[in-house]
Amino acid sequence: MKWHDGMAGLADRYDGFILDLWGVVHNGVAPYPGVLDCLGRLRAAGRRVVLLSNAPRRTATVEPGLRRMGVTADLYDAIMTSGECTHRMLAARKDAWFAGLGRRMLHLGPDKDVDVYAGLDLDIVTDPAHADFVLNTGPDAELGEEDIAPYLPILEQCAAHKLPMICANPDQQVIRGNVRLICAGAMASWYESRDCAVRWIGKPYPEVYGLALSLLDVPPDRVLAVGDALATDMRGAATVGIDGCWVLGGIHQEMLGGSWEHGRNADYDLAVAEATSAGLAPVACVPSLRW
Repeated sequence: MKWHDGMAGLADRYDGFILDLWGVVHNGVAPYPGVLDCLGRLRAAGRRVVLLSNAPRRTATVEPGLRRMGVTADLYDAIMTSGECTHRMLAARKDAWFAGLGRRMLHLGPDKDVDVYAGLDLDIVTDPAHADFVLNTGPDAELGEEDIAPYLPILEQCAAHKLPMICANPDQQVIRGNVRLICAGAMASWYESRDCAVRWIGKPYPEVYGLALSLLDVPPDRVLAVGDALATDMRGAATVGIDGCWVLGGIHQEMLGGSWEHGRNADYDLAVAEATSAGLAPVACVPSLRW
């Protein structure tokens, strides 16, 4: 894993870039310093850019939020999300696991995520006893987003009925501003530990990469996946056989000794050790998505 100060030293080696959103492009509130400039330079150099997120929402819902942050459509070619992938797989039901699901669905998640299943031939229920499966899109702000405890009663009911679960966001946690919040993945991990079936949709699993690569339309050996999470972004790149660039200033920043507040980069040697212990070998690492 080679250290680079930014993307300038990598841009000539790749024709297409798959970029993570939360933790790389923005922190849930605003873009990180240097990101908009970097995206503009990649586009000016003729590089194709697909934004790939584990957001449990469809791409049409994600795009306006990016635009409000200043990440405008001219800075990338396309967006793909785990929510979009989930919607398509629920609609098509060509996958054997999805084909075996019934039509009565319980949604575990906030109302802002309803576009994942809106318009599909489903009966939405609220009682696990009447459901065929559960769609997990993550915590609700009203119940709290920092602890799994408020969700245990409904998860236990679903587990008691052995409902298969779709997890539409494999992330365990995310940082909004400076606050760590749980994601759907944390709830799905608890559920799976109770010997209940979970189908994970999003990074690091291959289905969402297939869609992203089709949008990128670049040979895989000329694609670089850029992300901040080892378990999803870097493992996902390895799973589908494309190069990975680890952004050290995201979800693992504190663990690696870095600090946005104090202008301190993560420790490179520690990053190498962490990647190696995870069985991963990104080709490069950068402090942040900057030129």
